[in-house]
Amino acid sequence: MKSVKKFIIFILFILFACFGFSQQQKVNFLTTFDDKLVHFGFTLGVNTLDFAVVNYSPIGDNPGFEPKNWQLDNQQITYTSQVRSDVAEVVPGFTVGIVSSLRLGRDFNLRFLPGLSFGERKLAYNIDVWDIYNDQPMTYYSVKSTYLDFPLLIKYKARRINNDRPYVIFGGAYRQDISRTAEEDLVSLKSGGLYAEMGVGWDHYFTFFRFSIEAKVSLGLNNQLGPPPADTQRQYYSQSIKSLRSNIFTLSFHFE
Repeated sequence: MKSVKKFIIFILFILFACFGFSQQQKVNFLTTFDDKLVHFGFTLGVNTLDFAVVNYSPIGDNPGFEPKNWQLDNQQITYTSQVRSDVAEVVPGFTVGIVSSLRLGRDFNLRFLPGLSFGERKLAYNIDVWDIYNDQPMTYYSVKSTYLDFPLLIKYKARRINNDRPYVIFGGAYRQDISRTAEEDLVSLKSGGLYAEMGVGWDHYFTFFRFSIEAKVSLGLNNQLGPPPADTQRQYYSQSIKSLRSNIFTLSFHFE
């Protein structure tokens, strides 16, 4: 949460700085850029992945849970056990993609930005995290994702101020997780999911290209929790979770 607040403060600082700079700009560049029917570009960005976690309380509320004794466990998990998990910390990732934009009107554009995103979430539990491949407990369990991103967004732009133009975006996206999932993963994810997306940004027009900085939130609409691991692995880390919805924050830099 602290990292997200820092991101928001950073974005507000950039936007206010851009606004102040735009008031002093004298020479306008690319005055016909927004009149193009179609234009393309590329995008680079940083992201943070998060989970909205809903846990079974107790774990016995999950009809698929069956107790099993494990030799190294300090505490055996039974039907009445309270096993809770949440994201321990925000881990930065990165995003690359292509920008394609279709002009719908003076202030509206339809944007399709296919890309590739890499990220990680660290799940912490209120019990020790044991894995059959380790003889010591872990402080958290790492869930890594590699997404193929397919966002389709509407961009609404305010009036241009010299070489600057603020905007908002909204729409949806489909993401396909192409990272490999093994049968022994303590927590696995479904491969595909839908997202609602919204954000704000600022266009700045240079002599030969337009540069944009954009902050976007993607809210997962599907339960992304996959099946529990094989019974050779401890299944209760996955079975304690009722729902995992993926949330993503992305800070992007567009070059068009």
